[in-house]
Amino acid sequence: MIVQKLPLPPFTEETARQKIQMAEDAWNSKEPERVSMAYTPDSAWRNRNQFINGREEIVQFLKAKWVKEIDYKLKKEYWAHTGNRIAVRFEYEYRDSSGQWWRAYGNENWEFDENGLMQKRFASINDLAILESERKFK
Repeated sequence: MIVQKLPLPPFTEETARQKIQMAEDAWNSKEPERVSMAYTPDSAWRNRNQFINGREEIVQFLKAKWVKEIDYKLKKEYWAHTGNRIAVRFEYEYRDSSGQWWRAYGNENWEFDENGLMQKRFASINDLAILESERKFK
């Protein structure tokens, strides 16, 4: 059975923005299994200095991420698209186990298969320590 994740490529600006909002909603759910279903079974990621392959590794990565990144809240923004690719700018905030708040900034490049599942995700991310009073996302 072929699984499709609408909208499908080639993307218009409108459908690229829909895909971005769907991703933001899924990541903010902090449900690793839900997030993983947007990716191909053999999806390849580069996330900072980590290389992650396949849904099982995605789930394990996200479980560990959300244990360390407490009160995680993400906002993604459209940057560009073409064909089966979307570029995204994002920010997210979290606190660590010591109570220090962080804001992470970055860019992601996404590539989708013909069924609308993400087959490649390349993320470049930088973290900035912030005061709780500087939070944007509450």
